[in-house]
Amino acid sequence: MVRTPLTPEERERGCRLGALLRQARGGHSMGEIAARAGISVETLRKIETGRAPTPAFFTVAALASALGLSLDEVVTGCAVSELPAA
Repeated sequence: MVRTPLTPEERERGCRLGALLRQARGGHSMGEIAARAGISVETLRKIETGRAPTPAFFTVAALASALGLSLDEVVTGCAVSELPAA
């Protein structure tokens, strides 16, 4: 099975997700948050750095829960701010 390449928008959204998670993690270690979410530290590192820009829904949901974020906050934090048409 061949995976289709990610669009620039998907990559950008992945970077915004990573930044949101890093900010929400605050002073907590990657190990602590990864353990709470039930994922590996390497998976969290890849998501935070944008190297895994499209993580599975349940991974995002577990991270949101571990960080005390609602899924609405995650969606809002990853949304592209649209500029009005000129």
